[in-house]
Amino acid sequence: MAEMLFYQRPVPLNRVAHKDLRMKPVAGAKFAAKVHSIPLTGVEFPMAARDLPVLFAGPSADQAGPIALLGLREEENLFVDAGGNWISGTYVPAFVRRYPFVLAEKPPGQPGDDFAVFLDEAFEGFSQTEGERLFKEDGSDSETLTRAVNFLGEFQGQVTRTQWFLEQLRTHKLLEPQSIRLDKKEGESVNLNGLFIVSEERLRKLDAATAEMFLREGVLGWIYAHLISLANIDRLTRRLSEREDGEQTAAG
Repeated sequence: MAEMLFYQRPVPLNRVAHKDLRMKPVAGAKFAAKVHSIPLTGVEFPMAARDLPVLFAGPSADQAGPIALLGLREEENLFVDAGGNWISGTYVPAFVRRYPFVLAEKPPGQPGDDFAVFLDEAFEGFSQTEGERLFKEDGSDSETLTRAVNFLGEFQGQVTRTQWFLEQLRTHKLLEPQSIRLDKKEGESVNLNGLFIVSEERLRKLDAATAEMFLREGVLGWIYAHLISLANIDRLTRRLSEREDGEQTAAG
């Protein structure tokens, strides 16, 4: 499941099993160092567009979802440095900021709501002795856990709105395939497939009522943020070149 992208040992949060669990603040983003793309919600497009290429990825236009492209090689995030820190001053997607918690579907057959709060037991900041408690002595949620759960709820709300946004793109057939070929030094190239962008030609041909609805509901803003962000692909290429230069220097 995409929501478990870099969660190594996700387990449901349990008031009994985790009653004494404590958590230190998340330091850095080492856990995300090997993801070259990550899901985005539509509300993030304008902020992400300053630094990250925002595209749509999937096996087909009808299955494509929005992503931030973070790297050009498998298992490499160019926004996480050698020290495991997210590059200062660049946008950190909400998908990353919610770690080590995640709201995910329960296994089939379990009672209650369809979604439950999970945590990654592999997170190094969890212990029985250091950090802030997740549960108070009386078993109620601590402020730390309350903030985390509230953020998960807000994120899920934006996921729902993003799904509606995608329905609009599909209904009006606005997504078109976009293969990206990046020529590098010494004749090498990088080919990225399975990507989609909004067709500006089809966008211009929308009828007046649909265009007005897109404007009113904020769809146009998200679309143009996505289109503007495509210029960041060149910046990502430069980041890769700088990293490769550093690797060659380190190799002697």
